[in-house]
Amino acid sequence: MSSGEFFVARAMAKETSDEGRLEFERASWNALRKSINGVVNKVTATNMRSVVPEMFAENLVRGRGLLCRSLIKSQLASPGFTDVFAALVSVVNAKFAQVGHLLLRRIILQLQRAYKRNDKIQLVASVKFIAHLLNQRVVDELIGLELLTLLLEKPTDDSVEVAVGFVAECGSMLQDLCPKGMNGAFERLRGILHEGDIDKRVQFLIEGLFALRKAAKFLIVRPELDLVEEDDQFTHQVSLLDEMDGDSALDVFRPDPQFVENEKMYEDLKKQILPDDSGDEGEDEDSEDGDEEEDDEQIKDETGTDLANLRRTIYLTINSSLDFEEAGHKLLKIRGMEKELCIMLLECCGAQTTYIRYYALVGQRLCMINRNHQESFEKCFADLYSMIHRLETVKLTNVAKFFAHLLATDALPWHVLACIHLTEEETTSSSRIFLKILFQELSQHLGIHLLNQRLSQDSFESIFPKDNPKNTRFTINFFTSIGLGGITENPREYLKNMQNEGKQKKTKINPRFL
Repeated sequence: MSSGEFFVARAMAKETSDEGRLEFERASWNALRKSINGVVNKVTATNMRSVVPEMFAENLVRGRGLLCRSLIKSQLASPGFTDVFAALVSVVNAKFAQVGHLLLRRIILQLQRAYKRNDKIQLVASVKFIAHLLNQRVVDELIGLELLTLLLEKPTDDSVEVAVGFVAECGSMLQDLCPKGMNGAFERLRGILHEGDIDKRVQFLIEGLFALRKAAKFLIVRPELDLVEEDDQFTHQVSLLDEMDGDSALDVFRPDPQFVENEKMYEDLKKQILPDDSGDEGEDEDSEDGDEEEDDEQIKDETGTDLANLRRTIYLTINSSLDFEEAGHKLLKIRGMEKELCIMLLECCGAQTTYIRYYALVGQRLCMINRNHQESFEKCFADLYSMIHRLETVKLTNVAKFFAHLLATDALPWHVLACIHLTEEETTSSSRIFLKILFQELSQHLGIHLLNQRLSQDSFESIFPKDNPKNTRFTINFFTSIGLGGITENPREYLKNMQNEGKQKKTKINPRFL
């Protein structure tokens, strides 16, 4: 339905009864379903660039369920066009990330059902679709490793054949993104080959895969299907172990009380998307930049890419990476949400039953590479210390050791300790435990001598207060009780001088009494 037809119909709908408006909505829904099916059915590698504007012309927010359903059905019927469908998904996902996420959830649901039912046809189709979505960076490589683990854990002729086909489709991308994971998968395949418990035909398939790897002839994305710039790609992180909801209700017509408003909103959004995608070079450069910023904000609002999804992405990246370097490399791609990333890293560290150094190494790498992350951790330290009384002992211990590692490696500047006021009135039992663990860890990392030097170089009057002898004595007693009396030399000297001055004042005779 064109925009002109829509507004004419909308005007007619306003003049009709509620029943008439319902019929109009239903007719619009049927037209949307037919249009989306038509676009999906006619897309090819050669006409992709001309089909994309037609796809965006349809209301993909309202029809996201219809689009995902049509793509899955078409891919299952024509597996040879999987890379074409994946390229179309990549373009749509760059503007409407919720479409890509919904499609992935449905594909994983289809894969889980096919695996349980031993439905090889659907399993092969699902795995092939995931492989090409991985090539297009619509989905993270972690699901590829999960899939290979699932298929090769208890190998059968069919599962090994599917695994070999999956690696052949996306092996090049997996090799670039996670070489250690790929090496592990090939070692497993080599072990299966040596065991000799599978059919000869499957053994030949494995040998052929090793030959492909040696010749570096894995499939890659065709140039005509490489349509989305790397900076514009939105990569989802989903797991085969997650409980998936396919939102099947989105495939069925339901009356929308705000139908007219939502259609108008999409019309406005479409006007922003299509000129940008068509590459109109006649516009002023400044106005293009402004339109892109507004477009990004609008799309983000429409797609619902909210904080919960971001936190989930960060969590999966942190806990699924093979080592801290890989995790840091991936997390550095998340820009503009540095503080949320730091908070999530601290929460992951605090949630462990015992302290795990891996999280501190990730934090160290982030701080060393990007100044923004360092500033975010500084803010997190101050915020966390202000609410330290709310933390359980295990989480408090893990977080204290985390920050001790950052300070000891100079990933975090020491002036963050200025927020600590070590007095009896301004500390609680929780904050004293936190400080005890923090300084004991620093002593283990640096040694008591170097720690004393670091604390002496900087001005830490809040930690070693000199405003009141009572506060000075409290600081000395605190560090002495935790076995760090060696860093209290300066406060002891200061307290001794103050006491000597006090004695001199007491023994001094006032002349007026003579």
